[in-house]
Amino acid sequence: MTLSFFDQFMSPSYLGIPLMALALTLPWILYPTPSRRWLNNRLLTLQGWFISQFTKQLLLPVNLGGHKWAVLLTSLMLFLITLNMLGLLPYTFTPTTQLSLNMGLAVPLWMATVVIGFRNQPTIALGHLLPEGTPTPLIPVLIIIETISLFIRPLALGVRLTANLTAGHLLIQLIATAAFVLLPLMPTVAIMTSILLFLLSLLEVAVAMIQAYVFVLLLTLYLQENV
Repeated sequence: MTLSFFDQFMSPSYLGIPLMALALTLPWILYPTPSRRWLNNRLLTLQGWFISQFTKQLLLPVNLGGHKWAVLLTSLMLFLITLNMLGLLPYTFTPTTQLSLNMGLAVPLWMATVVIGFRNQPTIALGHLLPEGTPTPLIPVLIIIETISLFIRPLALGVRLTANLTAGHLLIQLIATAAFVLLPLMPTVAIMTSILLFLLSLLEVAVAMIQAYVFVLLLTLYLQENV
């Protein structure tokens, strides 16, 4: 039975039971539980330093009203990084390659930023739909364009994360298949292909972390516009 390259993106199931919830829950077990001691071990200290530095950098352009989102955004960042990194291991499933999951994360958070903007400062929120100094004949057209761009934001968030991870996984599988096929025919070319596969894997590790950061950073920018 020949498997398609896209079979790796199918939602896993066992005895007809979807395992998506299990794939989303288990990564949290990998994080150490903070203790109440004055002195922690090196792993907890490193984890706390990373979280504090990331939160400080992420909320730097946001005013004090948006700092209430610190826990949510930091948790989302760690969650996405963990899912993306675990998906690079062999015989694993990457939930963030599913557009439905990414849209399920992007749409509610984007909608929350929009609702906050219309509740706290409705005039400024509506003013984003019409740039200052717009000629009168162009006002209806620009309002329509800005409204469409506003509603495209969650779609762009979800599609960007899905497309980047899917493309990376497909490239790794294609190059690994090529190296396996070329090994008995042209060993030298197969070794060069394996080196390329190793370098691509390192690149995918960087992409997995960068895409999670970009996802949360764009949410922070949307929050800054409405707070």
